[in-house]
Amino acid sequence: MTVKTKLRRRGKARPEAPPARSAYATLLSAADRVRTSFETVCASFDITAQQYNVLRILRGAEPEGLPTLTIAERMIERTPGITRMIDRLEAKGLVAREVRPHDRRFVHCRVTKKGLSLLERLDEPVEEFNRSAFRALSHAELKKLVALLERTRESHEMD
Repeated sequence: MTVKTKLRRRGKARPEAPPARSAYATLLSAADRVRTSFETVCASFDITAQQYNVLRILRGAEPEGLPTLTIAERMIERTPGITRMIDRLEAKGLVAREVRPHDRRFVHCRVTKKGLSLLERLDEPVEEFNRSAFRALSHAELKKLVALLERTRESHEMD
């Protein structure tokens, strides 16, 4: 039951919030719930959602790998501690770093065989999570949601 419904039942209806404020609050609330649920999927594999994101990015960059700063730019959620996160993944044997002789300015990161194996084991649970997280929406509604969210994100990339 929503807060608005609870207030109405008590006879304390508040004036309706402006649409942009409602959209903001609803977006953040939904994102928080979905993110928290996804963390439980990742936790059962002894990684965080952000670590999963790094591994996913590096799998897509195989076989070349990527510089650390490029990984940071591609993250779904920005994180100031990308170096520490890669340290942790390297300590688990999921990521390897290398300095390339032709360009010593950048440290390249690659997902290891162990990291690829972990991602393969995560593929189905992640897909199942995605289906479950959006089970209340039809295919058409999901496409519309994605389009609206992309438009919102793009409007902020111009800032």
